[in-house]
Amino acid sequence: MLSGLSWPAVAGLLLAGVLLDLLLGEARRFHPLVGFGNLATLLQRRLNRGGGRLWRGMLAWALAVLPLTALAAWLCALPGWPGLAMHALLLYLGIGLRSLREHNLPIAAALANGDLPRARFLTSMIVSRDTAHATEADLAKASAESLLENGNDAVFGTLFWFAVAGGPGAVLFRLANTLDAMWGYRNERFLYFGRPAARIDDALNYLPARLTALSYVLLAPSLSGKRRAWQCWRTQAPAWSSPNAGPVMSSGAGALCLALGGAAVYDGVVEQRPPLGHGAPAQAADIGRAWRLVLHTTVLWLACAGLVVLGVHHA
Repeated sequence: MLSGLSWPAVAGLLLAGVLLDLLLGEARRFHPLVGFGNLATLLQRRLNRGGGRLWRGMLAWALAVLPLTALAAWLCALPGWPGLAMHALLLYLGIGLRSLREHNLPIAAALANGDLPRARFLTSMIVSRDTAHATEADLAKASAESLLENGNDAVFGTLFWFAVAGGPGAVLFRLANTLDAMWGYRNERFLYFGRPAARIDDALNYLPARLTALSYVLLAPSLSGKRRAWQCWRTQAPAWSSPNAGPVMSSGAGALCLALGGAAVYDGVVEQRPPLGHGAPAQAADIGRAWRLVLHTTVLWLACAGLVVLGVHHA
Protein backbone atom coordinates (compact mmCIF):
# COMPACT_ATOMS: atom_id res chain seq x y z
CA MET A 1 0.00 0.00 0.00
CA LEU A 2 1.41 3.39 -0.98
CA SER A 3 -0.25 4.92 2.08
CA GLY A 4 1.48 2.58 4.51
CA LEU A 5 -1.95 1.61 5.89
CA SER A 6 -2.87 -2.00 6.49
CA TRP A 7 -5.82 -3.47 4.62
CA PRO A 8 -7.99 -3.55 7.77
CA ALA A 9 -7.22 0.14 8.30
CA VAL A 10 -8.05 0.95 4.67
CA ALA A 11 -11.36 -0.91 4.83
CA GLY A 12 -12.30 0.74 8.12
CA LEU A 13 -11.41 4.20 6.86
CA LEU A 14 -13.33 3.65 3.61
CA LEU A 15 -16.41 2.82 5.65
CA ALA A 16 -15.81 5.77 7.98
CA GLY A 17 -15.46 8.22 5.10
CA VAL A 18 -18.65 7.04 3.39
CA LEU A 19 -20.63 7.12 6.64
CA LEU A 20 -19.39 10.62 7.41
CA ASP A 21 -20.50 11.75 3.98
CA LEU A 22 -23.95 10.18 4.34
CA LEU A 23 -24.40 11.63 7.83
CA LEU A 24 -22.96 15.11 7.30
CA GLY A 25 -23.09 15.74 3.57
CA GLU A 26 -20.99 18.45 1.96
CA ALA A 27 -19.56 21.21 4.08
CA ARG A 28 -21.99 24.12 3.61
CA ARG A 29 -19.39 26.79 4.26
CA PHE A 30 -15.67 26.90 3.53
CA HIS A 31 -15.61 23.69 1.51
CA PRO A 32 -11.98 23.02 0.50
CA LEU A 33 -12.92 22.28 -3.12
CA VAL A 34 -14.54 25.72 -3.39
CA GLY A 35 -11.31 27.33 -2.20
CA PHE A 36 -9.37 25.13 -4.59
CA GLY A 37 -11.62 26.29 -7.44
CA ASN A 38 -10.78 29.89 -6.60
CA LEU A 39 -7.07 29.05 -6.65
CA ALA A 40 -7.45 27.29 -10.00
CA THR A 41 -9.27 30.30 -11.45
CA LEU A 42 -6.48 32.62 -10.29
CA LEU A 43 -3.76 30.40 -11.80
CA GLN A 44 -5.68 30.11 -15.04
CA ARG A 45 -6.04 33.87 -15.37
CA ARG A 46 -2.34 34.42 -14.69
CA LEU A 47 -0.91 31.64 -16.85
CA ASN A 48 -3.41 31.00 -19.65
CA ARG A 49 -2.13 33.70 -21.98
CA GLY A 50 0.68 34.28 -24.39
CA GLY A 51 2.66 31.50 -26.05
CA GLY A 52 3.52 28.03 -24.81
CA ARG A 53 0.09 27.37 -23.34
CA LEU A 54 0.62 23.63 -23.17
CA TRP A 55 3.62 24.09 -20.87
CA ARG A 56 1.81 26.81 -18.95
CA GLY A 57 -1.07 24.39 -18.42
CA MET A 58 1.31 21.78 -17.05
CA LEU A 59 2.85 24.34 -14.71
CA ALA A 60 -0.56 25.53 -13.53
CA TRP A 61 -1.65 21.93 -12.85
CA ALA A 62 1.50 21.26 -10.82
CA LEU A 63 1.17 24.47 -8.81
CA ALA A 64 -2.48 23.75 -8.03
CA VAL A 65 -2.28 20.04 -7.18
CA LEU A 66 1.17 19.03 -5.95
CA PRO A 67 1.58 21.34 -2.92
CA LEU A 68 -1.86 20.41 -1.57
CA THR A 69 -1.23 16.71 -2.13
CA ALA A 70 2.09 17.05 -0.31
CA LEU A 71 0.33 18.82 2.57
CA ALA A 72 -2.20 15.99 2.72
CA ALA A 73 0.64 13.45 2.85
CA TRP A 74 2.30 15.35 5.69
CA LEU A 75 -0.92 15.52 7.71
CA CYS A 76 -1.67 11.83 7.19
CA ALA A 77 1.86 10.95 8.33
CA LEU A 78 1.12 12.23 11.83
CA PRO A 79 1.64 9.36 14.27
CA GLY A 80 -1.24 7.51 15.88
CA TRP A 81 -4.89 8.48 15.72
CA PRO A 82 -4.36 12.03 14.38
CA GLY A 83 -2.93 10.60 11.16
CA LEU A 84 -5.79 8.08 10.84
CA ALA A 85 -8.31 10.84 11.50
CA MET A 86 -6.78 12.92 8.72
CA HIS A 87 -7.11 10.01 6.28
CA ALA A 88 -10.81 9.70 7.15
CA LEU A 89 -11.39 13.47 7.00
CA LEU A 90 -9.75 13.82 3.59
CA LEU A 91 -11.80 10.93 2.22
CA TYR A 92 -14.99 12.48 3.60
CA LEU A 93 -14.14 15.81 1.97
CA GLY A 94 -13.36 14.09 -1.34
CA ILE A 95 -16.51 12.05 -1.90
CA GLY A 96 -19.96 13.33 -2.79
CA LEU A 97 -22.39 10.42 -2.46
CA ARG A 98 -24.95 12.32 -0.40
CA SER A 99 -24.46 15.36 -2.63
CA LEU A 100 -25.52 13.31 -5.66
CA ARG A 101 -28.74 12.40 -3.89
CA GLU A 102 -29.41 15.95 -2.69
CA HIS A 103 -28.89 17.43 -6.14
CA ASN A 104 -30.81 14.85 -8.18
CA LEU A 105 -33.73 13.49 -6.16
CA PRO A 106 -35.33 16.97 -5.90
CA ILE A 107 -35.38 16.99 -9.73
CA ALA A 108 -37.34 13.74 -9.67
CA ALA A 109 -39.72 15.19 -7.06
CA ALA A 110 -40.28 18.36 -9.10
CA LEU A 111 -41.02 16.32 -12.22
CA ALA A 112 -43.38 14.04 -10.29
CA ASN A 113 -45.25 17.14 -9.07
CA GLY A 114 -45.47 18.59 -12.57
CA ASP A 115 -43.28 21.56 -11.61
CA LEU A 116 -41.30 21.79 -14.84
CA PRO A 117 -39.79 25.27 -14.19
CA ARG A 118 -38.29 24.11 -10.88
CA ALA A 119 -37.04 20.90 -12.45
CA ARG A 120 -35.37 22.93 -15.20
CA PHE A 121 -33.72 25.21 -12.65
CA LEU A 122 -32.46 22.32 -10.50
CA THR A 123 -31.11 20.48 -13.53
CA SER A 124 -29.29 23.60 -14.73
CA MET A 125 -27.33 23.51 -11.46
CA ILE A 126 -25.75 20.11 -12.21
CA VAL A 127 -25.27 20.02 -16.00
CA SER A 128 -23.78 22.35 -18.59
CA ARG A 129 -26.46 21.76 -21.24
CA ASP A 130 -29.30 24.23 -21.83
CA THR A 131 -32.45 23.48 -19.82
CA ALA A 132 -34.65 26.53 -20.48
CA HIS A 133 -36.88 24.64 -22.92
CA ALA A 134 -36.14 21.07 -21.79
CA THR A 135 -38.95 18.55 -21.61
CA GLU A 136 -39.53 16.12 -18.73
CA ALA A 137 -37.74 13.40 -20.70
CA ASP A 138 -34.80 15.73 -21.38
CA LEU A 139 -34.45 16.59 -17.69
CA ALA A 140 -34.79 12.99 -16.51
CA LYS A 141 -32.16 11.95 -19.03
CA ALA A 142 -29.77 14.71 -17.97
CA SER A 143 -30.11 13.80 -14.29
CA ALA A 144 -29.69 10.06 -14.88
CA GLU A 145 -26.60 10.65 -17.02
CA SER A 146 -25.14 12.96 -14.38
CA LEU A 147 -25.71 10.38 -11.64
CA LEU A 148 -24.07 7.58 -13.59
CA GLU A 149 -21.03 9.61 -14.64
CA ASN A 150 -20.54 11.46 -11.35
CA GLY A 151 -20.94 8.26 -9.42
CA ASN A 152 -17.51 7.49 -10.80
CA ASP A 153 -16.05 10.99 -10.58
CA ALA A 154 -17.40 11.97 -7.15
CA VAL A 155 -17.41 8.59 -5.39
CA PHE A 156 -15.74 5.55 -6.92
CA GLY A 157 -12.62 7.19 -8.31
CA THR A 158 -12.01 8.74 -4.90
CA LEU A 159 -12.56 5.40 -3.13
CA PHE A 160 -10.19 3.68 -5.57
CA TRP A 161 -7.35 6.15 -5.07
CA PHE A 162 -7.89 6.15 -1.33
CA ALA A 163 -7.46 2.37 -1.37
CA VAL A 164 -4.21 2.85 -3.32
CA ALA A 165 -2.67 5.82 -1.50
CA GLY A 166 -4.90 6.79 1.42
CA GLY A 167 -5.92 10.40 2.04
CA PRO A 168 -3.26 11.87 -0.29
CA GLY A 169 -4.50 9.61 -3.09
CA ALA A 170 -8.07 10.82 -2.59
CA VAL A 171 -6.88 14.44 -2.60
CA LEU A 172 -4.80 13.96 -5.75
CA PHE A 173 -7.71 12.39 -7.61
CA ARG A 174 -10.34 14.93 -6.59
CA LEU A 175 -8.13 17.92 -7.34
CA ALA A 176 -7.16 16.50 -10.73
CA ASN A 177 -10.79 15.74 -11.51
CA THR A 178 -11.82 19.27 -10.51
CA LEU A 179 -9.20 20.81 -12.81
CA ASP A 180 -10.41 18.66 -15.68
CA ALA A 181 -13.96 19.94 -15.06
CA MET A 182 -12.68 23.53 -15.03
CA TRP A 183 -10.02 23.44 -17.75
CA GLY A 184 -10.62 20.35 -19.85
CA TYR A 185 -12.52 22.01 -22.70
CA ARG A 186 -11.77 21.70 -26.40
CA ASN A 187 -12.35 25.35 -27.19
CA GLU A 188 -9.96 28.11 -28.22
CA ARG A 189 -9.20 29.20 -24.66
CA PHE A 190 -8.47 25.78 -23.17
CA LEU A 191 -7.46 23.61 -26.13
CA TYR A 192 -3.77 23.64 -25.15
CA PHE A 193 -3.77 25.05 -21.63
CA GLY A 194 -6.35 22.53 -20.41
CA ARG A 195 -4.93 19.52 -22.22
CA PRO A 196 -2.58 18.40 -19.39
CA ALA A 197 -5.47 18.52 -16.89
CA ALA A 198 -7.67 16.48 -19.22
CA ARG A 199 -5.01 13.87 -19.98
CA ILE A 200 -3.98 13.44 -16.33
CA ASP A 201 -7.60 13.00 -15.31
CA ASP A 202 -8.06 10.42 -18.08
CA ALA A 203 -5.09 8.47 -16.75
CA LEU A 204 -6.16 8.62 -13.10
CA ASN A 205 -9.72 7.65 -14.02
CA TYR A 206 -8.89 4.77 -16.37
CA LEU A 207 -9.06 1.91 -13.86
CA PRO A 208 -11.77 3.37 -11.58
CA ALA A 209 -14.07 4.00 -14.55
CA ARG A 210 -13.79 0.42 -15.77
CA LEU A 211 -14.31 -0.97 -12.29
CA THR A 212 -17.38 1.26 -12.01
CA ALA A 213 -18.67 0.05 -15.37
CA LEU A 214 -18.12 -3.56 -14.29
CA SER A 215 -19.96 -2.86 -11.04
CA TYR A 216 -22.93 -1.46 -12.95
CA VAL A 217 -22.97 -4.64 -15.05
CA LEU A 218 -22.89 -6.90 -11.98
CA LEU A 219 -25.67 -4.95 -10.25
CA ALA A 220 -28.11 -5.02 -13.16
CA PRO A 221 -31.31 -6.57 -11.74
CA SER A 222 -31.48 -9.57 -14.07
CA LEU A 223 -29.23 -11.81 -16.12
CA SER A 224 -30.56 -10.27 -19.32
CA GLY A 225 -29.87 -6.83 -17.83
CA LYS A 226 -26.28 -7.84 -17.08
CA ARG A 227 -25.84 -9.04 -20.65
CA ARG A 228 -27.37 -5.84 -21.99
CA ALA A 229 -25.16 -3.65 -19.81
CA TRP A 230 -22.04 -5.54 -20.91
CA GLN A 231 -23.01 -5.33 -24.57
CA CYS A 232 -23.74 -1.60 -24.34
CA TRP A 233 -20.35 -1.05 -22.72
CA ARG A 234 -18.48 -2.97 -25.37
CA THR A 235 -20.30 -1.52 -28.41
CA GLN A 236 -21.28 2.03 -27.39
CA ALA A 237 -18.43 3.26 -25.19
CA PRO A 238 -15.87 3.54 -28.05
CA ALA A 239 -18.09 6.09 -29.80
CA TRP A 240 -18.25 8.39 -26.76
CA SER A 241 -15.86 11.33 -26.72
CA SER A 242 -14.60 10.64 -23.19
CA PRO A 243 -12.62 7.39 -22.79
CA ASN A 244 -13.86 6.99 -19.22
CA ALA A 245 -17.38 8.44 -19.25
CA GLY A 246 -18.28 6.16 -22.16
CA PRO A 247 -17.87 2.84 -20.30
CA VAL A 248 -19.50 4.18 -17.13
CA MET A 249 -22.56 5.74 -18.76
CA SER A 250 -23.19 3.06 -21.38
CA SER A 251 -23.00 0.18 -18.89
CA GLY A 252 -25.14 2.08 -16.37
CA ALA A 253 -27.78 2.92 -18.96
CA GLY A 254 -27.81 -0.69 -20.09
CA ALA A 255 -28.17 -1.94 -16.52
CA LEU A 256 -31.15 0.39 -16.00
CA CYS A 257 -32.68 -0.54 -19.38
CA LEU A 258 -32.72 3.11 -20.40
CA ALA A 259 -32.01 4.89 -23.69
CA LEU A 260 -29.72 7.79 -22.80
CA GLY A 261 -27.33 9.89 -24.88
CA GLY A 262 -28.66 11.32 -28.12
CA ALA A 263 -29.65 14.95 -28.60
CA ALA A 264 -28.76 17.63 -26.06
CA VAL A 265 -28.61 21.42 -26.38
CA TYR A 266 -25.37 23.25 -25.58
CA ASP A 267 -25.14 27.04 -26.00
CA GLY A 268 -28.24 27.02 -28.14
CA VAL A 269 -26.93 24.36 -30.52
CA VAL A 270 -28.39 20.83 -30.66
CA GLU A 271 -25.60 18.28 -30.34
CA GLN A 272 -26.25 14.72 -31.46
CA ARG A 273 -24.33 12.51 -29.08
CA PRO A 274 -23.85 8.75 -29.49
CA PRO A 275 -26.54 6.54 -27.94
CA LEU A 276 -26.10 5.11 -24.45
CA GLY A 277 -27.89 2.02 -23.22
CA HIS A 278 -30.95 0.38 -24.68
CA GLY A 279 -34.58 0.57 -23.61
CA ALA A 280 -37.14 3.24 -22.78
CA PRO A 281 -36.51 7.00 -22.55
CA ALA A 282 -35.78 8.21 -19.02
CA GLN A 283 -38.65 9.34 -16.80
CA ALA A 284 -38.77 10.98 -13.37
CA ALA A 285 -38.78 7.63 -11.53
CA ASP A 286 -35.59 6.59 -13.32
CA ILE A 287 -33.62 9.27 -11.49
CA GLY A 288 -34.22 7.38 -8.26
CA ARG A 289 -33.25 4.12 -9.96
CA ALA A 290 -29.96 5.65 -11.11
CA TRP A 291 -29.27 6.95 -7.60
CA ARG A 292 -29.91 3.50 -6.12
CA LEU A 293 -27.51 1.95 -8.63
CA VAL A 294 -24.79 4.35 -7.45
CA LEU A 295 -25.63 3.64 -3.79
CA HIS A 296 -25.60 -0.13 -4.30
CA THR A 297 -22.28 0.13 -6.12
CA THR A 298 -20.86 1.94 -3.09
CA VAL A 299 -22.06 -0.88 -0.84
CA LEU A 300 -20.53 -3.42 -3.24
CA TRP A 301 -17.14 -1.70 -3.13
CA LEU A 302 -17.19 -1.54 0.67
CA ALA A 303 -18.14 -5.20 0.81
CA CYS A 304 -15.26 -6.07 -1.53
CA ALA A 305 -12.87 -4.19 0.76
CA GLY A 306 -14.20 -6.21 3.68
CA LEU A 307 -13.71 -9.46 1.79
CA VAL A 308 -10.13 -8.52 1.01
CA VAL A 309 -9.56 -7.96 4.73
CA LEU A 310 -10.99 -11.40 5.52
CA GLY A 311 -8.80 -12.97 2.85
CA VAL A 312 -5.68 -11.29 4.22
CA HIS A 313 -6.61 -12.30 7.76
CA HIS A 314 -7.02 -15.95 6.84
CA ALA A 315 -4.03 -16.13 4.50
